[in-house]
Amino acid sequence: MRGFAFPGAAGARPPRLGYAGGPSRPTCLLTLRPNDLLLDRTYRRLWVSILISSFGGQITLLAIPLTAAVLLHATPTEMGALTAIEVSAFLLFSLPAGVWLDRVRKVPVYVAGETIMALGVASVAAAYWLDLLTMRWLYVVGFLIGIVHTVAGTAAQIVLTQIVPRERLVEAHAKNALANSTAEVAGPGAAGALIRVFGAPFALVADALLLAVSALILRGLRIHEELAAVPTGFVSSLRTGLGFVTGTPLLVTMAVCVGIWQLGHHAAVVVQILYATRTLGLDPGSVGLAYVALGCGTVLTALFGNRIVRRIGPGPGLVAGFAVCGTGWLLAAAAPAGTAGLVAFVAMLTLFGAGGSLVFINFLALRQSVTPAPLLGRMTSTMRWLILLPAGPGALLGGYIGEHVGLRATLAFAGVTTLAMAAIAWRQPLLRSLRTLPQPAAAPVPRDPVQVAESQPGEYSP
Repeated sequence: MRGFAFPGAAGARPPRLGYAGGPSRPTCLLTLRPNDLLLDRTYRRLWVSILISSFGGQITLLAIPLTAAVLLHATPTEMGALTAIEVSAFLLFSLPAGVWLDRVRKVPVYVAGETIMALGVASVAAAYWLDLLTMRWLYVVGFLIGIVHTVAGTAAQIVLTQIVPRERLVEAHAKNALANSTAEVAGPGAAGALIRVFGAPFALVADALLLAVSALILRGLRIHEELAAVPTGFVSSLRTGLGFVTGTPLLVTMAVCVGIWQLGHHAAVVVQILYATRTLGLDPGSVGLAYVALGCGTVLTALFGNRIVRRIGPGPGLVAGFAVCGTGWLLAAAAPAGTAGLVAFVAMLTLFGAGGSLVFINFLALRQSVTPAPLLGRMTSTMRWLILLPAGPGALLGGYIGEHVGLRATLAFAGVTTLAMAAIAWRQPLLRSLRTLPQPAAAPVPRDPVQVAESQPGEYSP
């Protein structure tokens, strides 16, 4: 799953990456460290899928909002609604999806998500060709994308924990961020060129093809999960997941902080394309080139994030990510029009790429490391639900401020809100003093066959 997407035999500890079934050492990877994650064939397949899907994601990242803003002449409020509708899928389906995912194999869900996403983005090109494309069509596609991110995205995060030992999750998330950042450096320029030549809707066909390739690669993942044959109470399982999250102070603290960050992020993202095309006067190709800066920022964190976290710890690293993002939004809001504004826009994207990656490699690693294996699905879905509760209002508020006050005002709101939250988060000893990944909290006593079965490590296939 694009984004910051993402245990041998029963009763045994899983083999470490780079050793499962003997390390696979292709010639091109001989320069890697002997225990590098990419030497493991299973993780490498997952990583390549993330890389390919992320390239396609760069097309969608630009093509859908450019289609709305340029071809359909969407207002800031309509752009906010488009983002809010996608987020609403998380709020509606995240919690039940987590309970369901704790009862099914995750890889098939992951594959189905990539396939459905491919069909969804391809439908935009088909609708445009048939002269049927409207904002309502984009709203439906956005909602579909939101559902896929909710269900298959959660499955993708659990798949990573089935492949990578817990003590190497920060390293794995940093490598996944490198895959994303590689796409974010090369992808926007290519996306801008495709959009300039073929138009934004038809450029989405390329994303559909890349998603199809990603799905084919994922079908080859060899992860065997032992699941119970008879599931039990859905509501009681839902309560167990909610109870675990609300009873774990670290998860509650991170949910509040990342939720406020998401509010600012979604407010800003609503107006970024409008700011680029209407305030700075950039054409779609130039917007694509500007977005290369986003990838440059994520590359920096992908290359040095693991080293930074080892030095300062995952808690301070999380807070630092908030501060970097807020600084970027405030910088763009304060810059004058013209060349200075363009430079500030590029700087904002670079800082968001670096800061956002730093947020997520620490956030994901911390929440996965503190959670027992039987609860990973419910924890992941509950946390995603909690942190995205403010995202929809943030998108709508960003659109409203952008339309009635100004696009710069929305960026200023995002910057001030995020920096204020970062300052408060730094005062929390739970985050400031967190220098290493915590051990899993105690799991609730299993009351159903699903929890009993999943409390045993799954089998690896060599």
